[in-house]
Formats: sequence, C-alpha cells, structure tokens
Amino acid sequence: MAVYDIPGGEYNNLLAEELKNVLEFEAPEWSLYVKSGRSKDRPIMEPDFWQKRAASIMRQAYLRGVVGVSRLRTKYGSKKNRGRRPEKFMKSSGKIIRLILQQAEAAGLMEKSKTKKAGRSLTKKGRELMESIKLVNKEQ
Repeated sequence: MAVYDIPGGEYNNLLAEELKNVLEFEAPEWSLYVKSGRSKDRPIMEPDFWQKRAASIMRQAYLRGVVGVSRLRTKYGSKKNRGRRPEKFMKSSGKIIRLILQQAEAAGLMEKSKTKKAGRSLTKKGRELMESIKLVNKEQ
C-alpha cells in the first residue's frame, strides 16, 4: 500500500532517481534520436526520460499486476495532429517499452508472468525496491 500513498508523478520522479543507480537502466545511444511514438513531431528532449519511463512502467506493473507491451503502448500513446483532418489516436513506440521491460528483467526487478495472463510482473526484489521508496520519502 506504500506506492498508493504518494501521487503518481512524484512517486515516478523518486523511483527514477533510484533507477539511475541501477546499471541495467541505461538509455541506449539511439534513444537521443528517436520519437517516443508516431504521434510526436520531435525526438525526446528530456535528459532523464529513460529512467522516468522505466519508473512509470514499473509503477504500472505494481498497480496492475501484469503488464505487456501492447497495453503499455496504448497507455503511453497520444493523439496525432493531422492538420485540417480530425486528430487520431496513435500508440507509442513499442521498442522503447520492450527494451525497458527487458532491462528490468535483466536487473531482476521483473519476470515473465507465470499466470495465464501474458506479460511481465514484478519480482519480490522489484516490489521491495518500490516499497522502499515510500519509506525513504516518509523519513524526509
């Protein structure tokens, strides 16, 4: 219940700071040049975007139990400005999400789901990391 006590944006920033210390969560070189989805006009300009997106994905796994690439693509998607035509919803990039899930799996924070539901879920180590964020924040 510790993750639920802090608003999502604040919690993701705190978790992103912790993930900067984990070696597996390093942004690849190509991430400086790609867009985060088809609906975006420009590449990502935020310097610590990778860790913030990883924190957000891990929080979603904590809240939902099992997450997959397809559902996360829909969650992080947005509307594309098509000029005079009406806006249309476009999913976000699957490569970024898939690579973050693979990095979390390599770090031992997530694992492939053992239930009937396909996707990835948090390991015990991942849950402990996420719940420790609340304890650190509460002491401050």
